[in-house]
Amino acid sequence: MRILITGCNGQVGSSLTEQLAKHEHAEVLALDREHLDITNQDAVNAAVTDFKPSIIINAAAHTAVDKAEEEVELSYAINSDGPKYLAQAAQDIRAAILHISTDYVFEGNKIGDYAESDTTNPQGVYGKSKLAGEIAVAQECDKYIILRTAWVFCEHGNNFVKTMLRLAATRDALNIVGDQFGGPTYAGDIANALIQIANQIDQDEAIEFGVYHFSGLPHVSWYEFAETIFDTAFEQGIISKKPCLTSISTEQYPTPAKRPNNSRLSTDKITKLFSIEASDWQMALKNIQAYTG
Repeated sequence: MRILITGCNGQVGSSLTEQLAKHEHAEVLALDREHLDITNQDAVNAAVTDFKPSIIINAAAHTAVDKAEEEVELSYAINSDGPKYLAQAAQDIRAAILHISTDYVFEGNKIGDYAESDTTNPQGVYGKSKLAGEIAVAQECDKYIILRTAWVFCEHGNNFVKTMLRLAATRDALNIVGDQFGGPTYAGDIANALIQIANQIDQDEAIEFGVYHFSGLPHVSWYEFAETIFDTAFEQGIISKKPCLTSISTEQYPTPAKRPNNSRLSTDKITKLFSIEASDWQMALKNIQAYTG
């Protein structure tokens, strides 16, 4: 199994690289944006032609949700054009592509969990560019998996867990949005899910290609997520006292890009077809010391 990873320095990309380094049957080429600009079609074609992967995992993305409102061209270049070029290159050599997408493709006003078949209606540039990338991948490559996820965190990069722990060192009180709900998702679990899918593709098992959701359970609000982070950090002696938290509304915390109020993703399909369970984000927080580095 030859796997090309793009965006290898991001949260999911670094987790993938770490886990695949221990894989006995995988030859991996992990590239960051300095070594492969996915918005450059010639560079993509050269990298794919040279390495000849059996599977491409695209973990590269423009994820700065608020900046995307101003950096429209850049967002579409990275989130739409890049995946298109990778999918075309994969199709040319009969490889499969696994592409990571987001809950932001939905409007975020549904009652209940979003299924893969629900109508998409992104509200901002980030979500629109990611949806365009999904469409391009599905159109350009026969063998594709689009994995939508949400609220990603891990020991690497910047994320909500690290931000909360950093603020706890200097703030006695924090206002946290309490009317947006979703499933925090550990990047290591996303990587593991992608590797399980890659293994099944490599073994020529009957794969139902298409769109899948993978995120964490239980679903919580950002306020509840912050509470759990601080409770865990306090119990383990990472912080000496917990900040006083106040739940506020989305209207009280305006941002350039609209956030989905409901980011709950149903993971029933991936569990049924791949036997992959939802991310256990509470378990991932047990090693909370690792997020303080």
